[in-house]
Amino acid sequence: MQRKTSWVLSLLTVIVDAAMLVVAFIAAYYLRRVTQYPRPLNERPFSYYSGMLVIHTATVLVTFFLYRIYHFRRGISRIDKSWSIVAAISFGSVAAVALTAFVYKNELDYPRAVVVYAWLLSIVFVMVGRLFTDWFHARFRQANPTRVIVVGAGDIGRMIMQKITQSPRQGYQMVGFADDLPGRKEVSGFPVLGPTNQLRYLIQQHSVEEVIIGLPEANHEEILDLISQAEQQKATVRVFPDVFQIIASEISIDDLNGLPLLTVRDVALRGWRMAVKRAMDLVVSAITLVLISPLMVFIALLIKMDSPGAVFYAQERMGLDAKPFQVLKFRSMRVDAERDTGPVWAKKNDPRVTRLGTFIRKHSLDELPQFINVLVGDMSLVGPRPERPVFVEQFRQVVPRYMDRHREKAGLTGWAQVNGLRGDTSIIERTKYDLWYIENWSLFLDIKIILKTAFGLFRDENAY
Repeated sequence: MQRKTSWVLSLLTVIVDAAMLVVAFIAAYYLRRVTQYPRPLNERPFSYYSGMLVIHTATVLVTFFLYRIYHFRRGISRIDKSWSIVAAISFGSVAAVALTAFVYKNELDYPRAVVVYAWLLSIVFVMVGRLFTDWFHARFRQANPTRVIVVGAGDIGRMIMQKITQSPRQGYQMVGFADDLPGRKEVSGFPVLGPTNQLRYLIQQHSVEEVIIGLPEANHEEILDLISQAEQQKATVRVFPDVFQIIASEISIDDLNGLPLLTVRDVALRGWRMAVKRAMDLVVSAITLVLISPLMVFIALLIKMDSPGAVFYAQERMGLDAKPFQVLKFRSMRVDAERDTGPVWAKKNDPRVTRLGTFIRKHSLDELPQFINVLVGDMSLVGPRPERPVFVEQFRQVVPRYMDRHREKAGLTGWAQVNGLRGDTSIIERTKYDLWYIENWSLFLDIKIILKTAFGLFRDENAY
């Protein structure tokens, strides 16, 4: 039933996309008629371009299939979806022009501006159509959720559970946990249904459609057994990655006189990539500082009125190559905040935070002065979040490859932060996300992280 319904939803999306492409082409034709510059040599009726319309629509739809845009997966961000649509329409429009020239042998006289307008309007109209189809998909998933069992009720299992409950649009229904710890009956309001060796029966008993294995400490034999149990009941299996991903997430295979060796890839940015990243840091930070300067002055005045002490707070953090630098922030705590506690992480409802500090920390306004750090080169817009030297010394002892985070500049925001790993969260998971970012860096990834940060600025539950 689920597969049949999924096919119907995919067909609906194809129909809506086709309709939007047709409307976009028609709008492009009439837009060209309205805009008389450059003046068209021959004004033809729309019926003259009907063949070109069919080719344009069909070619872009085929390109969508080739780009796997109709392979709907949960959890893909709107930014990634939008980028895929833009890329597919761009490629499809070029292919449509080439196919039109081939079919008509240059006998079709069409204004070149129509092609440009059709390309731009196709992007806009398809995006609008996707707002409808995405809403329809989300409503269907919420009305017909996929029932899920999480294997493992430890820290990782609880984190997976939180992601499921915080994302109802993904269409998951948390049934419970499978866990081997004796005496554990309930975790965070969800029942422990039974031990892991009974997983096949739990799936059958509770009509479970998907299993998420959250046991990063389990060995390969245990994971394979769990996968086998789930597959016997025709349940989809997803596995949370283990610590090995941190140690060897990007490797190459070399040969030593017939002996295979694994080499971990050098993750440092060099050459043109470093230059591009630094150029973006300079331009964006300079423009941002100019635009937000009135807001920074206003916040500074409020801080002076709210509590005694300096407006800015400089704290030593570890940056590129583990070299210390002074990170700038608006002061959000009492002047003597660490007199009794020493260096400790901030926590929710921290009594050291001032009245105004609670608000500016919640909305990350205390970090606005860090654009100065970016401008002078101590930090980057995107990168691993900098930690204090005392914490770095602790983490490097227990987290594999932790110091590889310092192969790049620290960032105002990062891949870990936009995925909810901010504040008092697992440092192992943060490191995993930071290393993935470093090893998979691209300019588009930086732009994506900046956009996700901007969209989630006022709804980050881990900002405190």
